[in-house]
Amino acid sequence: MAHSHSHDRKHHGHDHPDHAPVFVAPDHDHSHCAEGILARAETLSAERGVRLTAIRRQVLEALAADHHPIGAYELIEKLEDGGGKRPAPITVYRALDFLLEQGFAHRIESRNAFIACAHDHSGSGVVMFLICESCGMVGEAELDIVGQALAKAAGAIDFQPRAQVIEIAGICSHCRG
Repeated sequence: MAHSHSHDRKHHGHDHPDHAPVFVAPDHDHSHCAEGILARAETLSAERGVRLTAIRRQVLEALAADHHPIGAYELIEKLEDGGGKRPAPITVYRALDFLLEQGFAHRIESRNAFIACAHDHSGSGVVMFLICESCGMVGEAELDIVGQALAKAAGAIDFQPRAQVIEIAGICSHCRG
């Protein structure tokens, strides 16, 4: 996927130059991505005066394990302690609510699943999830120009959007290759 060299484009969890692909290679070392996601969450939690409790951190770690969205029940299974004990669903849902509220995770509505976020989407951009229908990997990008256009359209009818998220299904460059 070719990209223009505009400066209003931000990519999921990576310091890619503007011309880099949105999707990471399937065999890339994901450990630095996960570490960055957790470090960002810890820093922002401290700055905001909110607590990244043990369960919230465990849920975020599970979401940050790769670039694929995960459903709530799969997440609960992933959090099993090895002795067959799983956290209560309400506990996991409360942790997810916190992570979503703080912008540390996103919900992929079309998949009814969640994914960790390494970006601060505080600009005017629209968060776009590019979802590969073949491998399930999710690329994340933010375009200010799209956000500005949507804000103008919403403003014209005096509508105040709560969230600006677009989900686009297709086939990633790795699956096409």
